[in-house]
Amino acid sequence: MAVEITWWGHATVTVRDSGVRVLTDPLFVSRLAHLRRRRGAVPPPEAAVADVAVVSHLHADHLHPASLARLSPGTRVLVPRGAARAVPGLRRLRELDLVEVVAGDEVRVGPLTIRAVPAAHDGRRLPYGPHRVAALGYVVRGEARTYFAGDTGLFDEMADEVGPCDAALLPVGGWGPFLGTGHLDAGRAAQALAQLAPGAAVPIHYGTYWPVGMDAVRPHEFHSPGTEFVRHAAVLAPEVAVHRLDHGESVRLAAAR
Repeated sequence: MAVEITWWGHATVTVRDSGVRVLTDPLFVSRLAHLRRRRGAVPPPEAAVADVAVVSHLHADHLHPASLARLSPGTRVLVPRGAARAVPGLRRLRELDLVEVVAGDEVRVGPLTIRAVPAAHDGRRLPYGPHRVAALGYVVRGEARTYFAGDTGLFDEMADEVGPCDAALLPVGGWGPFLGTGHLDAGRAAQALAQLAPGAAVPIHYGTYWPVGMDAVRPHEFHSPGTEFVRHAAVLAPEVAVHRLDHGESVRLAAAR
């Protein structure tokens, strides 16, 4: 199989291509500040086995130093340029191979090429200061081309910046009852899917974390984004095979077109 995709919850995914394991936005905790993991077990130790990790932006639910510390010494970690200055905890992870990138940069990892692409999202690390660090997505190119969007809103140049892709990992929700700007909900994610026209898609970034004490506040925003994305995608991008995974579940996709 060309690529195996495992969703561990939220934006944490393992993409296995050409024998290389790429881990996205590692988050391996049951509690993060006011957020509690409501569905899916904390990822098992094998989720932290990776040849390279990519971090999309500096928000604490995407760049989590304690989760990165679970990676093996020497693991390469791609982060947006300026991340080490903005997040002091990163500077303590001296055993990792931290590589700062901007949109357009390409990094080789064995037979894979990982290209950073723009995202429409305010990725600053608040409240630690005014450093404005651009949010990113990543395209993993090996036997297949897999787009990890991180956190983003729709933007006009999305399809051009991402380029042809065989699989798209798209955020379809969030961790609270309301989504701010710079996010995709299920409907907007389906619009993005229609623009990108991949062969397959996996919805992510929903149904995992929720604020403590708010279980009864707009619960559909926690439970429904995955199924809503499937429904919208069937109308807007019927040629795309959408795989709605459970936490810890994998899908194997055929070779690139």
